[in-house]
Amino acid sequence: MTAVSADPLSTAAFDPADEWVSAFLTHLAADRGASPHTRRNYGQALAEFARWHRAERGQLPDWRKLGRDDFRAYVRFLGRGSLSRAAVQLRFSALRTFYRFLIRRGMVARMPIRDLALPRPPRRLPVFLTADQTRALLTAPLRELEERRRAGVTIPPVIEAECWRDAAVLETIYSCGLRISELCGLRVEDLNFSEQLVRVRGKGRKERLVPIGAPALEAVRAFWQRLRPPPGPGDPAFPARDGATEAVSPRTIQLRLKRHLAAAGLDPAITPHKLRHSFATHLLDAGADLRSVQELLGHAHLATTQVYTHLTTERLKRVYDQTHPRA
Repeated sequence: MTAVSADPLSTAAFDPADEWVSAFLTHLAADRGASPHTRRNYGQALAEFARWHRAERGQLPDWRKLGRDDFRAYVRFLGRGSLSRAAVQLRFSALRTFYRFLIRRGMVARMPIRDLALPRPPRRLPVFLTADQTRALLTAPLRELEERRRAGVTIPPVIEAECWRDAAVLETIYSCGLRISELCGLRVEDLNFSEQLVRVRGKGRKERLVPIGAPALEAVRAFWQRLRPPPGPGDPAFPARDGATEAVSPRTIQLRLKRHLAAAGLDPAITPHKLRHSFATHLLDAGADLRSVQELLGHAHLATTQVYTHLTTERLKRVYDQTHPRA
């Protein structure tokens, strides 16, 4: 019997339908534009189910023959472990997506997971920065350079280039409400300085145009002016280093962000995605309508954006309770 591979993107483990899983993972990349992270998560979810099925049923799953009872048993198994409810939801999201693919291809006739009761994850409101905190973070990279100059410290060119890039990166994420993957995927030609627009490639390769503010454009222009040679069409908007042909990585942005959070006196656990949360929250606080914010964020469903209305409502309630004399 074929052993289940530890590599979640290896499909040799899936017998008798290994070709189906291989086709599914290829479909995620080629047709849906799924990131390697998503493909890895989905592949791992299928591999974990296969390992469980082999341990419980004595054989690897035949996707054509699985029924609701199999998946109910799997839910109970996961419930006895230490996984969070959100992690259980993620595993079944992968299984549902896989079965939808099989149904569309005529490989199976029905969805065995339909209406399966799963533990609901608790609603977690997004964490966001206040306007003052955002300002402190966005100015941190260049403030570091200024403080070094005042102290008479020699600034290595690589450090100066990183700080100018960081300033441009943070300004752009907040100005446009971008996901970190969208930021890293920007090319030079995606930024339209005259129209103050950015072409963004989001999830599923869906493109959208979003406005970009003057401070962000100025930060990008200042960064580009310091690169040798200056970037041109086809080059990443935010290269990994001077002269690099590859974009800065999400991991590098995360690590550099921690440095600037510390300098700004902010929680080092804040992630780049919190700037996206802050973007949406600040727009809604200023009176932007929900549909417009949905389009700017690139959300496929309005319900995904509505979590920010809960956030602003909760904050208004706290303000009311703290300030109204008869609250």
